[in-house]
Amino acid sequence: MIRFLQSDWFWALTLLPLVILWRGRRGPVAAVEYSDVSLARDTARRTRSRIGGIVWLLPIIAAALMIVGLARPQRTDSQTSVTANGIDIVLALDISGSMQALDFKVGNVRVNRVAVVKSVVSKFIDERPNDRIGLIAFAATPYLVSPLTLDHDWLQQNLERINVGLGDDGTAIGSAIAAAVNHLRTTATKSKVVILLTDGVNNSGKIPPLAAAEAARALGVKVYTIGVGVRGKAPVPVRDQAGNTHVIMADVDVDEKTLQAIATETGGQFYRATDTDSLQKIYEQINRYETSAQTVEKFEHVEELYRWTLFPSFGLLGLWVLLQHTRYRRLP
Repeated sequence: MIRFLQSDWFWALTLLPLVILWRGRRGPVAAVEYSDVSLARDTARRTRSRIGGIVWLLPIIAAALMIVGLARPQRTDSQTSVTANGIDIVLALDISGSMQALDFKVGNVRVNRVAVVKSVVSKFIDERPNDRIGLIAFAATPYLVSPLTLDHDWLQQNLERINVGLGDDGTAIGSAIAAAVNHLRTTATKSKVVILLTDGVNNSGKIPPLAAAEAARALGVKVYTIGVGVRGKAPVPVRDQAGNTHVIMADVDVDEKTLQAIATETGGQFYRATDTDSLQKIYEQINRYETSAQTVEKFEHVEELYRWTLFPSFGLLGLWVLLQHTRYRRLP
């Protein structure tokens, strides 16, 4: 790559056209004055005379080359080596019907839980560019939304597509943990993490949550659990037989005891998020706990190129002076 260390010198190039215009309007200084120019017309047609008429351009070209040299042109060859020991993370998100509850706010506007979760998780993904991240959504059964990947743009697109009602309703916490752990089982990364978010109680699936937690511990997978939603009653949209949507206050329940036991068993932590701010802080805290080691080494070789313009400029100036005093010398 070519770069100029002192590029401000290029402003001086704008003066050269002014010098050329000034000389063109002024005209060359007459060496010999004739009463009739026809006497010198034949001489002016000769090649030597035509060349002599542009000798004055040599110092202009030399000045341009000198300005380029003063701008310090350099050829750089840089190489950056990045060694990142990332973490394999699987995000398990509950998309059961209760995730439509409108107990979270963004600003002063009530939004459902799943919309807030997607927003917070998207920010979490952006802040971990060196980690492979996978995504599992679950209700009555879990399904893989995205395998472990470093292509976080593609991961974000798949995150945006998930929504409530994509499968049978229910909450299969044990099956979700088992699916996440199974996805991490064959990876060679030393640090493996599952971040499970739910707003309910395990009521579906064939695998008990604590049995899945024991399997996670045996395979060296740490599970962070997050329970979302207010305690007591929450506004939940429901549809009547006519297809109209109404908001009712419904009881909500998060099995905090089981989620705490899962986290304790695997060496993770349990968190409770009752509003948008607390959910954001939870993912920020997990982000600080699970850090990735990264080493960056940059090598740069710089070659100065100013001599390729300055030396020719000196040569042109010397040639101009030589021609002015020899072959194209002006008569006094």
